Amino acid sequence: MPRSSEMYRRYVALGDSQSEGLGDGDDVVGLRGFADRLAERLDAVAPGVRYANLAVRGRLAGQVRAEQLGPALALRPDLATVVAGVNDLLRPRFDAAEVAGQLEEMFAALRSAGADVATVTFPDIGRIAPLARPLAPRVHDLNDHIRAAAGRHGVVVAETARQPVTTDPRLWTDDRLHAAPLGHDRIAAALAHALELPGSDDAWTRPLPPAATPTGLRAAAAELSWAAGFLGPWIVRRLRGRSSGDGRTAKRPELLPLA
Repeated sequence: MPRSSEMYRRYVALGDSQSEGLGDGDDVVGLRGFADRLAERLDAVAPGVRYANLAVRGRLAGQVRAEQLGPALALRPDLATVVAGVNDLLRPRFDAAEVAGQLEEMFAALRSAGADVATVTFPDIGRIAPLARPLAPRVHDLNDHIRAAAGRHGVVVAETARQPVTTDPRLWTDDRLHAAPLGHDRIAAALAHALELPGSDDAWTRPLPPAATPTGLRAAAAELSWAAGFLGPWIVRRLRGRSSGDGRTAKRPELLPLA
């Protein structure tokens, strides 16, 4: 059971591109993302919340632990979100137990330091990008391990994996790997609901109005366009040992008021 939201005064986000906010703004105007949106919800309940975001795009779960856990503990948060693992499951040598073990180390350390911790489960990306359907078993396996690790340490889990709306393409950017602004808002709402923040509810689970979806040749063309525009370049970066986060640091490394 999470503590009273009025006690959340120091919120720290750990993770990769989703926590950094890719897909919600850009590097010119600035990134927002679910963590920023959750911080805004916390501040609306109890003004004066201070917020830090240590997430860096492209990071594997082990890198998040190695690079962000120490700084996060030094900030003495009373609330932390830990969201990582998608970059791992896209790699050829994926081990759900190993990835979840990295997350569990962060869960345990943050909980031992007195912080409430929240995380999410991941939607089946095969339902968002049909060419990624072979990855579905990996997603399910990782989610099961996350639930088990969270259960051992009293970590709050926002079950975005179990809601059909989270695979609606309108919640995702064109690359189908990063949430769009609407998707980031739903993730923030899911976390707020799981944390039982005043004013939160299950509205985030409700479907969007019906929309036309491409079929036949149009659907095939869309898949080919996605593969050429996003999947191909991603594979090339991996083969070259490069990451989208190379040379990047946390966008908000210190606890600061939202204003």
